[in-house]
Amino acid sequence: MNTVEIINKKKYGKELSYEEIEHIVNGYVNDTIPDYQISSWLMAVYFQGLNSDETSALTDLMVKSGETIDLSFLNTTVVDKHSTGGVGDKVSLVVAPIISSLGIPFAKMSGRGLGHTGGTVDKLESISGFHTELPLDRFKEQVKELGIALVGQSGNLVPADKKIYALRDVTGTVDSIPLIASSIMSKKIASGADAIVLDIKVGNGAFMKTKEEAKKLAETMVAIGKKLNRETVAVLTNMDQPLGKEIGNGNEVLEAVKLLRDQEYSQDLYDVSVEIAAQMVYLAGKASTEEQARKLVEEVIQNGDAYEKFVTFIEAQDGDISSIHEIEAKNSIDVTTDGPGYISSIETQQIGEAAMLLGAGRKTKDDQIDHQVGITLHVKLGDALQAGDKLATIHTNMDDNDEVIQKIKGAISFTTTRVETKGSVIDVIQ
Repeated sequence: MNTVEIINKKKYGKELSYEEIEHIVNGYVNDTIPDYQISSWLMAVYFQGLNSDETSALTDLMVKSGETIDLSFLNTTVVDKHSTGGVGDKVSLVVAPIISSLGIPFAKMSGRGLGHTGGTVDKLESISGFHTELPLDRFKEQVKELGIALVGQSGNLVPADKKIYALRDVTGTVDSIPLIASSIMSKKIASGADAIVLDIKVGNGAFMKTKEEAKKLAETMVAIGKKLNRETVAVLTNMDQPLGKEIGNGNEVLEAVKLLRDQEYSQDLYDVSVEIAAQMVYLAGKASTEEQARKLVEEVIQNGDAYEKFVTFIEAQDGDISSIHEIEAKNSIDVTTDGPGYISSIETQQIGEAAMLLGAGRKTKDDQIDHQVGITLHVKLGDALQAGDKLATIHTNMDDNDEVIQKIKGAISFTTTRVETKGSVIDVIQ
């Protein structure tokens, strides 16, 4: 096949065949097609898009470009989840033990955070001794014996996506819905998932800023799942404010533990976690209705089964559960409001960037994370405050925190009248 002809075909908006997309993907993985030609093809895709068949073909071929994890030995439906990333998103830490305590295997490979969004692996590494790198045979054995394992991405899964994503990052083609959708779904399918629940964040702290954008991405990924024989559901959730109270790593783990112990939790984190878990329970066939699935999820939180499974999981991967008891940064500094009013908006990304300045996130992939630092946000949209009330507490190991304090104060706006707020769960796309 002629690579230039394939580029031109897409440039003029024509549909590519499976074989033509296969030529592009395999040629790039095998180094027979150079970067500049793939860059040209990606730009053509960016402007002309891919239809459902093309997007599914690209996903399938990226899965086939490397190793896949076979979890069929579990003899049950394996359900996985994916979040498009947000500030304070510790839902996987809550959902994993819930699902597992209900007899549904949770075998997840997660990534690290970059920029203002945190990674599940980074959060888990704040637990003393916890190992996020396990050999594949131990990973499988742990899932078989305990019903739960959560590790960092490893091995030769979807090498085509790794190469293509790196090129998208430097060619201005990251924000293409078919390319985003195929990237996410290829990793989920290669990791052994039979069914997938997608948490699509919407709002000023998310990649998708509007419900319309998020819905389009959700519908694209659900269509890929159906074409590749994976039950797939997408839940649109609100990221116009941080999820929960804690933003960081160690402090986010502590917040997840408090919810699992049914001790203390932010309602938005509870609502999103329960909805995602319930959709997973329903897809796994453990409940006949979504409402019944929600009741099962809430029950294992209330009776302690989910927390006990969390303890078992942490200890199985050599973590010290006793290390999750308090925020350990050197100093805690309160950030207070200057005057009275109702909170009308929170620039969520700016809050995430403030946490990154403390050391809780990465500006580049090589930056080191400080697991002890972070932000406790004391307010939510619509809250009424008086002068001197606490907006946030920063947990810091730095001596000069003025920039962080100003960034937090600048991120929160006030009005004289109470504003209407959206729910945490916006929509479900099936």
